[in-house]
Amino acid sequence: MKTNILGGLVALGLLLATGPVAAHHSFAAEFDADKPITLKGIVTKVEWTNPHVWFYVNVKDDKTGEVTNWGAEMGPPHGLQRRGWRHDTLKIGEEVTVAGSLAKNGTKRINASKVTMTSTGARPGETLDAASSGSTEKVD
Repeated sequence: MKTNILGGLVALGLLLATGPVAAHHSFAAEFDADKPITLKGIVTKVEWTNPHVWFYVNVKDDKTGEVTNWGAEMGPPHGLQRRGWRHDTLKIGEEVTVAGSLAKNGTKRINASKVTMTSTGARPGETLDAASSGSTEKVD
């Protein structure tokens, strides 16, 4: 009896200690797999957090010269680490090419499927799988 009560108290304590859980969404709720896009730009910010890693890229429109900041959602940190990523893989100021799917709501956001480092970075030409829920491609 004492074991059951103690076990229950430990379980309750663990539940309360975890705090609030971040909301999670499905790929299909926010992104459109039928609208693929590839962007090339300069990394401006990296947020290495759960439940998804986000990075932001300044992309210059070839026709107008206008620069727009795009957000790119990748998978969770642990999923990226299994694919060769580290928290410092993307560096501010580095040029990258990112392939993914557009946001359904028309905002400048994509669900990244793969990221290619350009020749100006520390890992020139390397392409990494973004470990996102929308990634279905096998990256070489």
